Formats: sequence, C-alpha cells, structure tokens
Amino acid sequence: MSDVSPSVLFEHPLNEKMRTWLRMEFLLQQLHGQRALSETAIALTFFRTIADLLDVLERGEVRTELLKELERQQQKLLAWADVPGVDMSLVEQLRNQLKQCAAALMSAPRLGQSLREDRLISLVRQRLSIPGGCCSFDLPTLHMWMHAPQQERNDDVSQWLQTLEPLNQALTMVLDLIRQSGPFRNQISLNGFFQDNAEGADLLRLRINLAHQLYPQISGHKTRYAIRFLPLDSEFGVVPERLTFELACC
Repeated sequence: MSDVSPSVLFEHPLNEKMRTWLRMEFLLQQLHGQRALSETAIALTFFRTIADLLDVLERGEVRTELLKELERQQQKLLAWADVPGVDMSLVEQLRNQLKQCAAALMSAPRLGQSLREDRLISLVRQRLSIPGGCCSFDLPTLHMWMHAPQQERNDDVSQWLQTLEPLNQALTMVLDLIRQSGPFRNQISLNGFFQDNAEGADLLRLRINLAHQLYPQISGHKTRYAIRFLPLDSEFGVVPERLTFELACC
C-alpha cells in the first residue's frame, strides 16, 4: 500500500472581522502553547504575543462583533427546529453553550484591560520595539521574575490567560461553527487558476496535497473570489495544468 501524501490546510478570510478573528485565534493558540516560561527566550516570545494580541484588541469592536456572531449562530440553530429528524436536544445544548459564551463575554471587563494594567507586561511591552531592549540591564524586573520559582511564573501566566478566557471561549465556539458550516468538495484548477462565487461566506478553506509544493494566493470579497496556485520554488516549481484540491466555502 502506498503512503498517501499529507495535505496542507489553508484558510483565507473574506472580510475584515474574520481576518481579525483568525489573527486572534493564532495569537491565543501561541499563548496557550508556551505556558511554561522556563527561559528568557520563551518568556519574551510569550510577552511579544501578548503585546500583539493587545494591539489587535485595541483596533476594533471585537466584543461587539463576537456578540453579534453568537446571536447569529443562535438564530441559525433555531432554523433547524422545523427540519424533520433533527436531534433537538443537541441543538438546544449548542444554543445554551452559545448563550453562556455570550453572557460571559458581555459581563467580562474591557477585553485585555487587566493585561494592559499589569506592571510586568507593561514594562516588557514598552521595550519590545527596541532591538535587544529586554536585556537584564534594560529590564531588571523581568530578570528578577525569570529567577523566581517556576511555580510562581506558572501561576502568573495562568492568571493572565484566565482573564482572556471569555474571549477565547467565544472565539473558539464561533470559529468552530463557521468552519463546520461548509463541507469540503473536490475542485479542479486550470493552469493554476480557479474562481467562484462566495455569497455571504466569511471564510475559504483549501486542502492541497503537500507533494505538489504549491500554495494559494487568494483575492476575494463578499461575493466573488479568485485563487491562483503558485509554486513554493518560484524558479523551478511547476503548476500542473489540472490540479485537484479540496475547497470549503464557510
């Protein structure tokens, strides 16, 4: 039996709110993935990620957009009530989860506020834009913190991440439901090009066989999108005349 080559999943936002949500998800996943700050290099990556997340949160109406989407998903679930054979207990369970997420998000303090006010985060954030600006002589506070017992640092990190939990839960639930709303279908691009309509969609998801060594360049807006497949090796890479890939429009 021959080994099936793995595929690579690409996701592309079709509007500004989805672009923001995917960036926040990317940053939150990094924060949760580097919780044990045992070395300065790891700690600085963590603080840089927090600074990036705070910048994203400062730009838009994140809470408002998420609450709107939680409400929209509840309305979509209500529509299943008229479909015969649907497990309504599962639908109700999902609706309750959406309501809980919305309530937690609504009652949470301003998103990221306690992180902005944290003295250590604030000190590190100020120095991150300076090349090498987090040296021990620049930031003795961080140097001291890195010499505290590991458990103390773990407790601080847990406390910081806990303040982001209402955001994290709402975002995870919203993105899960959006991703599940569009099934993958096989498509064929001709000479590396594919286009179609995306009425009302928020997100494109593409799966491409890794063996092709191709990546998609996507341009799109509310109603229409175009995909051009480009070789990773721009000099010698080849784009097949007919390329089969999987596409989900969510």
